[in-house]
Amino acid sequence: MFVIKKLIGGLLMPLPLFGLFTCLMLLLAFKGRKSALFLSTLSLVVLLALSTPFIANLIIHNNEPVSLAFNTLKHPKIDKIVVLGCDINPNSALSSNNQLGNCALTRLVEGIKLAKHYPNAELIVSGGGYQNTTNSGLMYQTAISLGINKSRILQNPKAMDTAAEAKLLAPKLVDFKVALVTSVLHMPRAKDLFNAQGIEVITAATDYHNFAVLPWHKQFIPNAQALMVVTQYAHEVIGNAWITVRRWANPEAL
Repeated sequence: MFVIKKLIGGLLMPLPLFGLFTCLMLLLAFKGRKSALFLSTLSLVVLLALSTPFIANLIIHNNEPVSLAFNTLKHPKIDKIVVLGCDINPNSALSSNNQLGNCALTRLVEGIKLAKHYPNAELIVSGGGYQNTTNSGLMYQTAISLGINKSRILQNPKAMDTAAEAKLLAPKLVDFKVALVTSVLHMPRAKDLFNAQGIEVITAATDYHNFAVLPWHKQFIPNAQALMVVTQYAHEVIGNAWITVRRWANPEAL
């Protein structure tokens, strides 16, 4: 089920979705169907538009509120700092930090910053992986190399998605003040899943974007970074839809 869910979700992201649709329509177009040629052209135009910083900024502008960022002035005490997993690039020839993707590194930096501000708080690094390498393991090693005592760090290596992270960590977080660290686009869904497990979290969002600051002449040039951010947003839309369906089928599912 997990693999099927990830496969379907991956195919529904902008690049594979519109790319496959365009290829299909072009094949039909060669058979003399003008409607297919029109739809394939439209798909390509939409894909290119979604790749521009201007359109990307319109999509995420209201979905990255600064209110989700952590404010130390409002929280004199934190007991647990939970850093959710993200992308990894396993390669045993590299140091642990060089095996963490940009998303994972950004989250971990925020977690370590909070751990140093709250010296009595436990740092929980989460996330599974592949090829015998886990997100939590790489974060654990990186945090130690950056000065966090290993006795303060707890790993959660078995969770392969956010729902599993919330379920597995919930028993360890009850009755504690918990700061939840994840990307800002992912934060609403993550917070919802932890709340569903009875854990009230304090948001510590990171990985913000602001394409509006780019020069005007770059706003309409397709950009891989812009498409990646739109893909992250699409991932959250699909993720929230999946949660809605699961809860409709079984209110106790997530």
